[in-house]
Amino acid sequence: MALFSSAYFPCISYMARFLEDSSPEIEIWETYHKQTYRNRCRVMTANGVESLSVPVIKVNGNHTMTKDVVISYKEHWQQIHRRCLESAYKAAPYFDHYYDFLKPIFETRFEKLIELNDAAMQAVLKMLKAQKEIVHTTDYVRFTENDYREAFSPKKEMDGGLFPKYYQVFSAKYPFEPDLSILDLVFNEGPGTIHLSGYAILT
Repeated sequence: MALFSSAYFPCISYMARFLEDSSPEIEIWETYHKQTYRNRCRVMTANGVESLSVPVIKVNGNHTMTKDVVISYKEHWQQIHRRCLESAYKAAPYFDHYYDFLKPIFETRFEKLIELNDAAMQAVLKMLKAQKEIVHTTDYVRFTENDYREAFSPKKEMDGGLFPKYYQVFSAKYPFEPDLSILDLVFNEGPGTIHLSGYAILT
């Protein structure tokens, strides 16, 4: 078993590890961590890399478990995210082919963050034609050999020279940006163009 945090449209290296493992589980009994991929993803736009963040409410303050985190709708974040993705990737080769998988994500009012993240993961798995089940932990797991709960972070800098490169929409304007959301890879290259296991060695 490998343990992963819940994630909103995970980064490429996360998806590579997730698909590589035979029995991945998503930790939902941990104390929620702020400023992580649990409620955000990074995409390349005409203005450079942008972080799309889902506003959340920690119902029990700093003791709130991931499974209990609620989504806030005080701001129209779904509209903001949808418009950002459309603007950023409308010129990507595979955008029209895959964007319909994402529409329900921005049209459904999810109550909890894990519900949103599960729906986002299901959409990604469909785009990748990956036969993988989303399984949550049933209690907090303190120790496990393959623990990736903190392995992927927007605060971590990855050496772009080590990351397998692929086409990005704004490559003429910006240098290659490694380990963005899996959406960047899918929209630009399609699911069969690059074998994701090549990214798993980077974590």
